[in-house]
Amino acid sequence: MPDRVQWSTVVSTGGARLHTEVHGPEDRPTVVLVHGWACDTGFWRPLRERLLPEHRVVVYDQRGHGRTPATPGACSPEALADDLCAVLTATVPSGARAVVAGHSMGAMTVVAAAARPELRDLAAATLLCSTGVDRLTAASTVFPLPPGRARGRAQRLLLTTRLPYGPVTPLSRQLVRYVTMGRAATAEQRRTVARMVSCCPRLARAEWGGMLADLDLSPLLPRLDLPTTVVHGTVDRLTPLAHARRTAGRLPRLVELVELPGIGHMAPFEAPDRVMQPLIALVKEHLL
Repeated sequence: MPDRVQWSTVVSTGGARLHTEVHGPEDRPTVVLVHGWACDTGFWRPLRERLLPEHRVVVYDQRGHGRTPATPGACSPEALADDLCAVLTATVPSGARAVVAGHSMGAMTVVAAAARPELRDLAAATLLCSTGVDRLTAASTVFPLPPGRARGRAQRLLLTTRLPYGPVTPLSRQLVRYVTMGRAATAEQRRTVARMVSCCPRLARAEWGGMLADLDLSPLLPRLDLPTTVVHGTVDRLTPLAHARRTAGRLPRLVELVELPGIGHMAPFEAPDRVMQPLIALVKEHLL
């Protein structure tokens, strides 16, 4: 069955114009997928293709990513929450609810919206994948340095540099694999992720990176009072597994913590079947 897709622009705070796509039949349960830093809606293609046609899949580009223009000076957790709530309001059918899944900064978006009535009213359950809510620079193991200020400064530089991440070369593909993926990632996965990251506008990427470097959403975790599954790769260097375990321990309605052996930061792209299983479990339990 061909993919039925509707493109639209959802307007959020500060005039942000969010490129939004709705895939699949109107009468199927809705899953909203929120991508992470330096990615775009294409990140979700492997998972989206597996969810269709049994599900209605909503994806959107975060500000300054993909086909959503940047809004300089408005890169904040509040903006992330505003945009998710705007997309939920615009795309979840009247009287229905959705399962909301976020990856990396997309999962931080879900946590940032934890106290928002739109999330409580329009989401039935959430999935947080490959993410952390605080201490992101201190905990990262991208750089083989001992814990401390030097490693934190190196990680902050990676997040905030305005230098281009491209062009895509064999070396850059290897670097992207090392930073974001496990050893089993295929050559095509490495190429696709390297292209996507290199295409992210560098000024918006740096501004969002600065927000991530100082992020602390931990006070909002107890407010995420929805059934929530946490999924994390065991070889994630950007947000090591300790983040997932700490997050899971602070959620009021944890469903399960799913650890994926050998999988890196890009878990939904590297291992879509293994991420889809707990996601489908949430749909069956809370939407069907």
